[in-house]
Amino acid sequence: MKEKKTLPEISELSFEVALAELEEIVRQLEQGKSDLEDAIGAYERGAALRKHCETMLKQAKARVEKIKLGADGLKGLESTDLG
Repeated sequence: MKEKKTLPEISELSFEVALAELEEIVRQLEQGKSDLEDAIGAYERGAALRKHCETMLKQAKARVEKIKLGADGLKGLESTDLG
């Protein structure tokens, strides 16, 4: 019987760590060497990791948008605004 290792809570993972774990899960699933139950568990964790990464990317995008807003509340000039 395989010993299950305790995985960290997904919500506590940085984007980079979550993405690396997701990539490893994809590699393992693509190899097809896991038994069905392990593959299903990995798929479930992978789906949760993907959601976590997407959430973190949305938050980062919102932060960048706030940074783009100037002190006067106007968006910074884009290259098409210079004409």
